[in-house]
Amino acid sequence: MFSPSSPPTGLLEKVFQYIDLHQDEFVQTLKEWVAVESDSVQPVLRLRRELLRMMGLAAERLRLLGARVDSVDAGFQQLPDGQSLPIPPIILAELGDDPKKPTVCFYGHLDVQPARQEDGWVTDPYTLTEVDGKLYGRGTTDNKGPVLAWINAVSTFRALDEDLPVNVKFVIEGMEEAGSPALEELVQKEKAGFFSSVDYIVISDNLWISRRTPALTYGVRGNSYFMVEVKCRDQDFHSGTFGGILNEPMADLVALLGSLVDSSGRILIPGIYDHVAPVTEEEKRTYEAINLDLEEYRKSSQVKKFLFDTKEELLMHLWRYPSLSIHGIEGAFHEPGAKTVIPGRVIGKFSIRLVPHMNMSVVEKQVKQHLDYIFSKRNSSNQMTVSMTLGLHPWTANTRDNQYLAAKRAIKTVFGTEPDMIRDGSTIPIAKIFQDTIQKSVMMLPLGAVDDGEHSQNEKINRWNYIEGSKLFAAFFLEMAKLH
Repeated sequence: MFSPSSPPTGLLEKVFQYIDLHQDEFVQTLKEWVAVESDSVQPVLRLRRELLRMMGLAAERLRLLGARVDSVDAGFQQLPDGQSLPIPPIILAELGDDPKKPTVCFYGHLDVQPARQEDGWVTDPYTLTEVDGKLYGRGTTDNKGPVLAWINAVSTFRALDEDLPVNVKFVIEGMEEAGSPALEELVQKEKAGFFSSVDYIVISDNLWISRRTPALTYGVRGNSYFMVEVKCRDQDFHSGTFGGILNEPMADLVALLGSLVDSSGRILIPGIYDHVAPVTEEEKRTYEAINLDLEEYRKSSQVKKFLFDTKEELLMHLWRYPSLSIHGIEGAFHEPGAKTVIPGRVIGKFSIRLVPHMNMSVVEKQVKQHLDYIFSKRNSSNQMTVSMTLGLHPWTANTRDNQYLAAKRAIKTVFGTEPDMIRDGSTIPIAKIFQDTIQKSVMMLPLGAVDDGEHSQNEKINRWNYIEGSKLFAAFFLEMAKLH
């Protein structure tokens, strides 16, 4: 691991020493938070009660720091079967309102993906278990660990009876994994209220590209999700009775899905690359500087071969070029065994990860025109319909903003190295919502390593990442105060 470039002095030294001395307490609090089964994905009343308990624990923790805490009622979630479930309150908290200091707002979430030990977890997912410096448990890296690291940094200044270098605000929700219903509406509503004094927004809800080198994230891809339905009739057919005399919906759908992308990963929809931002020389140098061992990355991903042989090509296709992925087919026979059925109606699902400067409505039109053309060539008597069910824009930040400079300096202080400047191939909608609504600088400052396994079995955060991450946030406060 890296060591700090020079030993911290004065207040920073006191802060770092306190965090090191109290790290077992910080791990214990994470253990208590992981023990709450705050799964927002499964619409079950028991789990919603757990989510409400989780939000209550966080609100109480912030009140103990001396923060003003408002747990905003987010209403109810209506389910397709007619029942409704409470949406956990969204926490808005603030600490300090000194007009001479910058105000930094931290966004995080405390809900998690479902997890069961029988799905392949080595340990109970809701019992934090430390093995060789790795803290295993659901939510450790996504996102309870980073939320607590920020709280740890704030509490350290409080415990040392030191003035916080910045005004701090918190936005903490409990429905991120379920699409954040009610959050965008709240941000809009509080634009002239809670958010009016915010100068900078920090999100820590993604990972480094490496196991060892810290990173700063300055962009994510968007996402357009499509459904293509091919229908002959609502009922299925017997292949012995109807095979050979029909245009089979499944054959049509396979042909349609097979027309979208080639074996090299290139999207075959005409015009799809027309509005993709050109690669600049400066951008190329950014990829060259990133510390990524391609062979280690391949092995840890358990992939035989990637489509690209160089680090630069791989990262560009992961972050700054669009990609098309086929996700599944609804209505097809997929259970074990042999069943001689011709599905009467099937729905193919695929999505396109969007990048600057692709236009979502143009992409939707291009996809529909392409599929109409392919389908018309088949002269099928079936009906085909295409719909875009989700549209999320990409986000990029200005890395010359003060908070990126402050974060780089803080990373150098804590880890003794320059960060990898990375993008994320996935979609984090809240970054774009904050940027467009509040019109302030948004930065992603991840703490977790590339192998943390967010959303997967055996999710973990390394103790080192969690504790050094707490120091990083504290150092970031001090750097922000200097720059402001």
